[in-house]
Amino acid sequence: MMSTFHKPLGFVQSLVFVAALLGLLAGILVFPSFQRQKPPVSGIFRVERVVDGDTFKLVGGERVRLLGIDTPELHESKKLFRDAERSGLDVEVIKAMGKRAYDFVRPLIEGKNVRLEFDIEKRDKYGRLLAYVYLEDGTFVNKLIIGSGYASPLTIPPNIMHADEFKESFKAARKNNMGLWGK
Repeated sequence: MMSTFHKPLGFVQSLVFVAALLGLLAGILVFPSFQRQKPPVSGIFRVERVVDGDTFKLVGGERVRLLGIDTPELHESKKLFRDAERSGLDVEVIKAMGKRAYDFVRPLIEGKNVRLEFDIEKRDKYGRLLAYVYLEDGTFVNKLIIGSGYASPLTIPPNIMHADEFKESFKAARKNNMGLWGK
């Protein structure tokens, strides 16, 4: 029977290995954002506050981004300026539209219990939960916002569960001059 012989690590190699391991552990303990975050199981959560038309914060601090929809920017950001350049609209016009979307969403969900439903990807690159949101009475919040004319469809694969439904709601809102699409 043959045995495999492994040469033991030298003193310097052992120190380097231990230092690297301790550094990794310290990074995880000191910087919890390095830890892999687990989204909560789909369930009922209370909305603490609405940040803008498509983002809100749950009691406990978790931020949620509404999946499949995009409302105009309310706050100054790189995205606001990109949207202004792309659309040809003035930054202040976009912010005013963002305020209208926020004003529609805030009384709808702020301080209320909501049910979160997830698609394939649970978080975006900013660490926010990505969710389809339902009120306790079963109202599909994402669809209501887009169908009321306060959002555009935003389909980012692989999260496509309601993409066709949102496109149809968007077309109907535009055709009927709803919300931001009114004259």
